[in-house]
Amino acid sequence: MTARIQLAIGIDEEASDVKITRSKDGDTSVAVFFFDSPNCMSGANAGNNEILGMYMIDEEGQMVTRNVNAKFINGKSAGIEAIHKLNGQSEWERFLRFMNRYAEANGMSLNKA
Repeated sequence: MTARIQLAIGIDEEASDVKITRSKDGDTSVAVFFFDSPNCMSGANAGNNEILGMYMIDEEGQMVTRNVNAKFINGKSAGIEAIHKLNGQSEWERFLRFMNRYAEANGMSLNKA
């Protein structure tokens, strides 16, 4: 199974950018995903898709965040931002495994600050 992200169930998305921060003690981390032109907001069925969260799906299962915000400029869609909070080492490690799979499947690479 290929790692994928969905904002509306059944519609795969490709993140335009992902920014990850981690506290110095490693207890909390935040990943912010940006989608410039999400598939769920374009095409004939754009108005019929229900965005209830961001679903990160791979062979280990599914991680979900409900912190998803649409951006609009002059009444037109300007993308979606999703924030995924991670607590503790085990959630961090699970997230990294997913991101490695997702990056490989979508030709993404890591750029350290």
